[in-house]
Amino acid sequence: MGKYNGSMSYRKTAHSVYDLKYHIVWITKYPKAILHGVIGLRVRELIKQTCASLDVYIEKGHVSKDHIHLLVSVPPNLSVSELVKRLKGQSSRLMLQEFGELRRAFWGRHLWARGYFAASTGNVTDEMVADYIEKQAQQELEAGDETFSVTDEL
Repeated sequence: MGKYNGSMSYRKTAHSVYDLKYHIVWITKYPKAILHGVIGLRVRELIKQTCASLDVYIEKGHVSKDHIHLLVSVPPNLSVSELVKRLKGQSSRLMLQEFGELRRAFWGRHLWARGYFAASTGNVTDEMVADYIEKQAQQELEAGDETFSVTDEL
């Protein structure tokens, strides 16, 4: 398996080699600016623990006063929606248990607003991937299908 360029590093599982990175953002409910000081440090620690338990590597992260930014490398067996569900669910449950002021501020038992933002990222552009795939074809493309080739093998 080749690399697209010399600077890319791949992660491995027993049955796959991958480089799947996502930028994920979610906000506090209402959006209240409560993620600072000891609360900000604790939510960061909970996110780090959850990611470690899921084999998710945090490339970069930031806890703002009312939202979280993460750039994460995620294994292929874990969907973005499942990752966000686990991150928000576990951190919300534990934060509301541990901090009485949060229970009072978020009386509906939800620390985070519904939804999230997610975008895939990477060291390669769509054009680079398309060029790589095109170079894999050793024969002419099948007639009429220029986007999904098949190599003729004898």
